Order: sequence, then C-alpha cells, then structure tokens
Amino acid sequence: MKNNPSRASDYIDPVLKPVPIGDLKPTQITVGMGEVAEKRRRWKAQAADKKANYVREHMIPVILGPEKTHYILDHHHLARALHEEKVKHIFVYVVSDLSMLDRGAFWYMLDNRNWMHPFDEDGRRRDYDAIPERVSDLVDDPFRSLAGSLRRAGGYAKDETPYTEFLWADFLRRRIARKTVNGDFEEALDQALQLAASKEARYLPGWAGIDR
Repeated sequence: MKNNPSRASDYIDPVLKPVPIGDLKPTQITVGMGEVAEKRRRWKAQAADKKANYVREHMIPVILGPEKTHYILDHHHLARALHEEKVKHIFVYVVSDLSMLDRGAFWYMLDNRNWMHPFDEDGRRRDYDAIPERVSDLVDDPFRSLAGSLRRAGGYAKDETPYTEFLWADFLRRRIARKTVNGDFEEALDQALQLAASKEARYLPGWAGIDR
C-alpha cells in the first residue's frame, strides 16, 4: 500500500453508509481556497441528476481514529468544497483502523506514516493540536492554490509522492512574494512556470525541466 493511498482500490473496509461531512476530521492545517473554488465549479457543472453519482464516485479515504472518528487522509479540498456547497454527507473508505490508539499515539502513528501534514499557511511545522477539528476551519494557503494551478498549467507532472503539491507550494513560497499571489495571480503563475522549469526545482517530485 502506498504511503498516501487515495483510490477506492486501496481501501481495506468500505463504508457504504454516507458520513456527515461535518463529522470528518482533517489531518492537515491548510488548503488552497483557489483549489476549493475550482472543485466547487466542477460540482456546480454537474447536472442535478448526476450529483448523487458524483458523490459516490469521489469517495474520501479515511483513517479510523479514537472513538471511531473518521480522519481524512486525502481530498481535503473536495471535502471543503462540498461542505461549502451545502452537501451534508459523503461516502468514505477506510484505509486503516487505528481506533484502538489513544490520541497521542494516534497522531504519532499518522506522523510517522506520512499520513498528516501539520504545516501552517506560512510553511511552518506546528503541533498536532493546531490541526483544525472540522473541514470548515481549514486555513487558506494561497501558495497551495498556486501549486495546483502550476500543475494544471504543465509546470510539473502529477506524482504519487505524498503531499507533492504542498512541496511545490513551499518551494514557491520561498521565491514569490505573497502580495503577488494575492494581488496578481496570473503574474504569480508566470513566475511559477519559470521557476518550475529551472534547476532550482529539480529535487521536487514531478519536475519537468531540462537538466543540462
């Protein structure tokens, strides 16, 4: 099994009963709200009679934590987008059952399996208790949105390395001014495309530049 499974084929226990999105617990601090907006756009583009199937086809991978609580392993942006669109329930599949652990051991296990990302919107690692309790409380990181747009623009290839887009977000954060990302996103994307093709980025997963 991969470190960060995100496909229904990776599950160990399907949950056929939908779970309230409001009950899902994040395993990261931030999302890119630009990415959330993109997923909301895709949701709105679905015909009304197709939306139930869309929810079924986009199951959320979870870890069972203490008290059988569902912790999101991947697709935080989708969960937040559907929450913003007033969707009440979503289907999940269980990747691992760690419900026998106490809270401290649970977070330690997630950390060591690379199943969490406790970094804030400034790229700083935080304590486990900084991770929000609800998807509605996830914090916006504009560089995560920039990294997502960069991938869609061909700046780097999709890669199975866990948290690839967060790694790219951190790379961009160190080189592009936040005021540019917030005030002129197209300019920030142009800068990101140039940086993505440079040797500076060659250590990153999915790098598509030319090593000369």
